[in-house]
Amino acid sequence: MAAAAAAAPLPRAPVSSPATRAVLWPARSNLRTAAAPPLGALGWRRRQHFPVVSMTPGSAQSTPAALAVDPKVEALLDSVKWDVKGLAVAIAQNVDTGAILMQGFANREALAATISTRKATFYSRSRSSLWTKGETSMNFINVHDIFLDCDRDSIIYLGTPDGPTCHTGAETCYYSSVYDALQGSKSNQERQVATTLYSLEDTISKRKEEIVTEGSGKPSWTKKLLLDNQLLCSKIREEAGELIQTLLENEDQSRTASEMADLLYHAMVLLSVKDVKMEEVLEVLRKRFSQSGVEEKASRKKS
Repeated sequence: MAAAAAAAPLPRAPVSSPATRAVLWPARSNLRTAAAPPLGALGWRRRQHFPVVSMTPGSAQSTPAALAVDPKVEALLDSVKWDVKGLAVAIAQNVDTGAILMQGFANREALAATISTRKATFYSRSRSSLWTKGETSMNFINVHDIFLDCDRDSIIYLGTPDGPTCHTGAETCYYSSVYDALQGSKSNQERQVATTLYSLEDTISKRKEEIVTEGSGKPSWTKKLLLDNQLLCSKIREEAGELIQTLLENEDQSRTASEMADLLYHAMVLLSVKDVKMEEVLEVLRKRFSQSGVEEKASRKKS
């Protein structure tokens, strides 16, 4: 195949031509055209916005005769270890929560479209065509970065979802716990693959719900904090002071970690009282990554 390609140089149509765009996005009139956020505001690191790659739709394998691609993108696509069907596993992950949103498959065309549009795009094996997540539901996954694994045979789309990812309406497609099933529990769409931080947030939320449904009920420190703002604020001040002391008194690292854990827990209870999700806090932090602290403070509205 390489010899044949060398013998017959491939024509390269202008990347921005209407014909090229039509090849890349056939029958995509409902694809939302909202512009991607400015590169400097995406968080993480600044990325080059690569030009569109176009290929003939309808097969998982790329079709060289219709290829029009930036050399850097082409080299990257060539480096992926596509399987015999021209596919690789593609996983969408929430950039703020770390939650695994869904898993699909991508071919060269899908990965190239994702690089260009910053919308998570996959290859449908059942329909033998590309599909952009959200093209019918409007629940797009806005891609901030793309990662390849060490073997270069699987892909992660790291992004922010516009709404529920699963067709069931759940935030993520992964809500069925194997261990829950083995214990006889039914799948719960509210159940999510949660990291330690989000497991703690979920526990605090449950205690808050118990206050409403069961009253004070079984004694709980979290419930006590949720019901007493003065106590909560005093504990946050106390824990912040103890964290500071670990630095001033040169205490060991385990002590600092312990005091930070106490402060974080109490601060998360306050977030629950204020109905603020940890995801909102992480989103604010991400947006500040590309902005200096001086600039960020200057941009805040004065009260």
